[in-house]
Amino acid sequence: MTAFGVVAPIIVIAALGLLFARKAVHAALALAVVMIGLAILYAANGAPFLFAVQIIVYTGAIMMLFLFVVMLVGVESGPQAVTEPIPGQRVAAAFVGLAFGVLLVIGIGQVVANGFSAPVAAVEDENVEGLAALMFGPYVLAFQFTAALLVTAVLGAMVLAHQDRLTPKASQAELAARRIRDFGADGKHPGNAPTPGVYARHNAVDAPALLPDGTPLESSVPGSLVKRGQVIRPPVTGPGLGAGAEDEEEQP
Repeated sequence: MTAFGVVAPIIVIAALGLLFARKAVHAALALAVVMIGLAILYAANGAPFLFAVQIIVYTGAIMMLFLFVVMLVGVESGPQAVTEPIPGQRVAAAFVGLAFGVLLVIGIGQVVANGFSAPVAAVEDENVEGLAALMFGPYVLAFQFTAALLVTAVLGAMVLAHQDRLTPKASQAELAARRIRDFGADGKHPGNAPTPGVYARHNAVDAPALLPDGTPLESSVPGSLVKRGQVIRPPVTGPGLGAGAEDEEEQP
């Protein structure tokens, strides 16, 4: 009861943060807190296998993978962010969410009315051996159907994310020739662009690199950060770098 009284309020607060967070990264971090709290409750109730799965699989693999994808790819904030790539997906999502809510209410109602107890085989000996005996014994068919459902979901995600290439992929020689042509036509430098933070006071990914005259280079920052307006303008100091050069000229 002590563990539940301490962890449950934290889970509820993190769940509310997940619902009301304005940024996807903050929502993902709140969901990670919820998962860790559930793992602690599993350990407190004598389920070490579920504790390990919750930490390693859900929090350590799936949730962190989702968080890294959001941080690297970014979330579009322009008009294209509200368009539906699949027609009617919002109506379908609302219907599925409502059906899931009804199913959850019915399940909780049955547990409250009839009571619930864990299968004896899962707790009478060791938790891991008991769960293995149940999954590969009387529940083996449901376990195989669940595995097939997960594989189908992965294949569906691959099909939805796949895009056919309309033009052949350019080779390294073609890319080099294109850079030279751009340099001759527009004066665009054929080399690699500087990374974020070059000549700035720190090398954060949201700090644009500075050109020799001190002006920021927007192309050095990921486009998702530029669209969301999360690019910082750090002050720079030093000879020939913007405000720092003016300060040196004013000094006697």
